[in-house]
Amino acid sequence: MPEAKSKAQQQAAGAALSAKRGETDKSDLQGASVAMYESMSEDELEAMASTSREDLPETAGED
Repeated sequence: MPEAKSKAQQQAAGAALSAKRGETDKSDLQGASVAMYESMSEDELEAMASTSREDLPETAGED
């Protein structure tokens, strides 16, 4: 299962997961969360969204 590599990626996965479950409208999604919604399963999104944020950088390019 995929793990988020940044806080931004983890947040986008959470938004996509919410839309996938019908909790929010797909039209509310922006940027990477749209692509995640269309290309990932609910299980994959859940795994990515549940990644611990403690040691993640804000964006994938940071260390």
